[in-house]
Amino acid sequence: MKAMLLERFGNEYAFVQREVEKPSPMPGQVLIRVAGSSFNPIDNKIATLGDQLGFAPTLPAVLGMDVSGVVEDVGGGMSRFEPGDKVFGLAGGLSNMPGALAEYMVADERLIARAPRSMDLTDAAALPLVSLTAWIALFGKARLEADETLLVHGGAGGVGHIAVQLGVYSGAKVYATVSDSVKEMVVENLGATPINYREKSVYEYVSDHTFGDGFDVVFDTVGGATLDQSFRAAIPEGDVVTTVARSSHDLSTMHAKGLSLHVVFVLLPLITREGRGIFHEILNQVARLVDKDRLAVLLDEQRFDYTDIAEVHRYWEGGNALGKIVIDVPGEKTF
Repeated sequence: MKAMLLERFGNEYAFVQREVEKPSPMPGQVLIRVAGSSFNPIDNKIATLGDQLGFAPTLPAVLGMDVSGVVEDVGGGMSRFEPGDKVFGLAGGLSNMPGALAEYMVADERLIARAPRSMDLTDAAALPLVSLTAWIALFGKARLEADETLLVHGGAGGVGHIAVQLGVYSGAKVYATVSDSVKEMVVENLGATPINYREKSVYEYVSDHTFGDGFDVVFDTVGGATLDQSFRAAIPEGDVVTTVARSSHDLSTMHAKGLSLHVVFVLLPLITREGRGIFHEILNQVARLVDKDRLAVLLDEQRFDYTDIAEVHRYWEGGNALGKIVIDVPGEKTF
């Protein structure tokens, strides 16, 4: 089969198309004929930082964490899937797990689910990482409930815009920080109240929207100084969840308010092999919400072939992407 192999780590993005052996599924695995993948910032960190990360794959490597496609074969024994099933998941592209930038991919069946019926199969690859991250953050960590107030930092971003929708679906009153008028419209169309952080301070928007009390749950998808702002924006004894905690912070505000801080590292089940079944369960619920028109993924207008993966990285680095970047994996497709 054909695959795009990363041959060197670094910002030159040394991807080359090669012929490699088609994999075979073991018990508990399925072979997927890949339709699509999507770009995530963590893909860029793996491609550029490589050995500095404890979970980077051995080179040459097939990247691509998100996958969508059709089950071609199942490993021996019982399986929840059968050939012909359309699936999507977060199933490889790191450690010793080859990813989706290839015509075929083997996946642990606990990491995938049947894809939304109402969505183009290639586009469904845009959902797994962002929806799993947002779901775990809001419902697994913060235990978000109806009528609570939720603030999402980076509300028009990949994880952020999914979190906004899940918050609205749960019955919470949702607010989201954005940087410009286009992203304000995105957030408004998703049913939340946008807050332009360039125009209002934390004190001002906490005062305007919560009478100075603070938000019950604050979800930080940005990191850095935004995590400090999250502590200031939260209600006393509230919950702060972050996906970006690799930095040093003064926890005085967190201590003074008695806040709970939660960290989401969505790749952990792939790395440790523990708790993988939750991915299947969450993705099933995500697919149902998509089919009920209660959840949608924002797709960037630029689409790329998997042979153009180096250009995908450069395009993302340019900062012009709005929504998930879908990567088409061409081949013999009958779905």
